[in-house]
Amino acid sequence: MTDCTFDQENPSCDTRGKAAWDAVISLSLGVFGLVTAEFLPASLLTPISADLGISSGTAGQTVTVTAVVGALAGPGVVIGTRSLNRRWTLFGLTALLIVSSVLAAIANGLPLLLLSRVLLGIGLGGFWAMSAALAMRLVPMHLLPRAMAVIFTGVSVATVCAAPLGAYIGSTLGWRAAFMLTAAVGLLTLLVQVVTIPSLPPTGSAGLGTMAAVLKRPKVRIGLFATLLIVAGHFAGFTYIRPYLETIPHLNVEMISLVLLAYGIGGFFGNIVGGMIAERSSRLGVASAASLVVVAAVILVSAGASPIASAAAVTLWGFAFGALPVSIQSYVTRAASDEAESVGALLLTTFQVAISSGAVLGGVLIDLQGPLGVMSFVGVAAMLGTSVMLVRGGRRVQLSEG
Repeated sequence: MTDCTFDQENPSCDTRGKAAWDAVISLSLGVFGLVTAEFLPASLLTPISADLGISSGTAGQTVTVTAVVGALAGPGVVIGTRSLNRRWTLFGLTALLIVSSVLAAIANGLPLLLLSRVLLGIGLGGFWAMSAALAMRLVPMHLLPRAMAVIFTGVSVATVCAAPLGAYIGSTLGWRAAFMLTAAVGLLTLLVQVVTIPSLPPTGSAGLGTMAAVLKRPKVRIGLFATLLIVAGHFAGFTYIRPYLETIPHLNVEMISLVLLAYGIGGFFGNIVGGMIAERSSRLGVASAASLVVVAAVILVSAGASPIASAAAVTLWGFAFGALPVSIQSYVTRAASDEAESVGALLLTTFQVAISSGAVLGGVLIDLQGPLGVMSFVGVAAMLGTSVMLVRGGRRVQLSEG
């Protein structure tokens, strides 16, 4: 391990020159397309299930497939492509976004739709596992937090746009048109990346041994376990948010689009506030975000029949979850700043496992107990995650352990 660890107050280890902000923006555009494609099914479950003749629970498993593949693809892409120029690896991941979106748009049955989601999972997992390492090579070390904030802006914008835009396009042009839109975004992204991304020869020797060593660090394990709880709960509910809004407050498509837009806007501002809190205490940032998810779930379960209460709760939910990624990434990165690529792959895998398990549990719960059962699980899982961070997270996270 190197002694040159990340520290905003000590950029003396910096080996990069001028920041390539145009390349960083292209990464933000790429993550926008990937995240938009990943979560489109959440706002299109009803028309997809009706068109393909499957249940909402089965349609929801298209999110599960992407998450499972992403969990495996993240470390797999990092290790399997370690001898390739990262520029070409990135182009390949973006191409998978285009191909998967086109396949989803032309799917005439569940098998082809699932294949498209497998390809998307590879692209998504590889990108997320490599994103921090790519940013480190595009900007000086002391500008890394700013670069990651720019990249996460793509997530925030996707959160704002994906669900409401998907619901609207699904009700006007059809759900297939929504996937063709993500294919167009992918094509634009690829063109921008070809122009802006410099040659990035392979460096380092990421492997399973390094990841296993990083996983032995106590604070890394705590951060990943809290992530598993909170994110699983979140996606158990968010995957089935449309059926909830249709059956509990009885909202029509137009109102659902507005509520999901409010969710996305809340997530955009949550990302900003979460970053501000995480600069002072990443542990507090994670715990605060999870606590607000609990509050939102309680409102949805106890007062969700009111359209106003459910809309307010979903907006709060969006704000809370928007604050989580930047906080938890800050927490685990500070716990293993000397092995940022490896801990990034571990966090990606944990996220995807949580998404897949959450979607599976959500599908079971919605079929057995209905939407209220799903939202109850959201609250319980987020409460457990909050407890883990507050009780075991520690008052400070050192920049490097071990």
